[in-house]
Parts: sequence; structure tokens; C-alpha cells
Amino acid sequence: MADECFGDPRLAAVYDALEPDRGDLDAYVRIAEEFGARRVLDIGCGTGVFALLLAGRGIEVVGVDPARASVDVARGKPGAERVRWIDGDATALPPLRVDLVTMTANVAQALAAPPVWRGTLRAAHAALRPGGHLVFETRDPAARAWEEWNRAASYTVTDVPGAGAVESWVDLLDVNGPLVTFRWTYVFGADGAVLTSDSTLRFREREEVAAELEELGYEVEDVRDAPDRPGREFVFVARRVEGREAGR
Repeated sequence: MADECFGDPRLAAVYDALEPDRGDLDAYVRIAEEFGARRVLDIGCGTGVFALLLAGRGIEVVGVDPARASVDVARGKPGAERVRWIDGDATALPPLRVDLVTMTANVAQALAAPPVWRGTLRAAHAALRPGGHLVFETRDPAARAWEEWNRAASYTVTDVPGAGAVESWVDLLDVNGPLVTFRWTYVFGADGAVLTSDSTLRFREREEVAAELEELGYEVEDVRDAPDRPGREFVFVARRVEGREAGR
């Protein structure tokens, strides 16, 4: 089930304007180049920003996301015909054989329920060729990022073409062990509409993630720092090991 900020057509239409700085994707583009990836599966592709960056470099890309409204936005962008878009769950993909699987931004943490997370890791494993790589980021719980998730620190007003001024901010709702729940509020100046989107992220420890990857048929080759959030995130680089099947 997609969060409203991705699944609601009105919110999906303004998402890119409200999140204009996607410098975080530069590191993923470099990783695709580092591994010489020619076929990429982007899980949680959203409005297609990263998938289109790769497709523009001649890479064959499949983008999958359960939020149909976001995928519809992606399909309407210039160059969208170069990407194979799938609105649905990563665990129900058609047969694929890719060099690289990516989960950028909050995607890995948004897979908060353990069965969903493990099912997605198994699906990525099945889509990868032997020796192919899975790359994703997850925040270091020790950095306690949620302590900055409040209206005072996040309030903005953005002039969105076709939608007018949109106010937005985030409020922390709950911290329950590794689960952090928060709410985004959006106020559309054109008609005064107020929309909200609740999300829950799971903050996993580095050792926990590494152990699950090893169990599910991967070898953790590296855990890197995130250039856009130095010291605050883990970027996992895991390889599908030839002959090692994903566990249950």
C-alpha cells in the first residue's frame, strides 16, 4: 500500500516540485557506471526521476512501484517510452535478468513490515543475474533523524506550476522501537484543500541488514557513506552470489 504522498493523484502531481533537489541520485548513477550496468531494476521508482536519468544514458531500465498515481506521472515525462514501467509490487515481477537493482531514498525503510522487506529482497535476488548487485540506502538509527521532523524545521511554501502555492511540513507522530511514524501536511492555496500523508519507516541497524542480506543469498561487498547525508546513512552494496539461493 503506497503512502498518500505517492498514491494520491493530486499529491503525486506536485511531488517533484516539492522535492526538487535530487542530488542524492548522483551517487547511484556513479554506482551504475562503476559496475557497468546495462540493465537496471529500480524498485520504488516513484515519479521516475532516477529511472529516466539512467535511461538517458542508454541503460535499459525497469521501474516498479505500487503507487499507480506516481507511475502515471513518470509515464507522462519526456523520454518515458525508454523505460518499462510496472505499477505493482516488486514481489510479483515478470521474469527479469538485470545487472543492478536499486532502492533509492526512503524505499528500503518504507518496507517496514519484515515479511514485505524480506519478500522484496528475495524478489531482487531473483531478478539479478549471478554476480549482479543490489544497492540501497538506510538511515543510521544512531543519528536519530526523526528528531528534526517537525513543522518548525520543515515548513515551506512552493509555487507549483498549475497548482499555485503549496504549503508543506512534516510532524513526528510516534517512535516505537525501530518504527518511526510521521505525517506530511499539504495546503493548496488555489482552493484551500488540505491533504495529509502518513508514513512509517523502519530504522534498521547495520548488523541487522547485513545478516539478512547474507541469509537471503547476497554477499555484502561494501557499506558506504551517503554523500548527501555524510555520517547519517548506510549505503549497502550487495552482490548476488552465484549458486547461493535466497533463503526464506
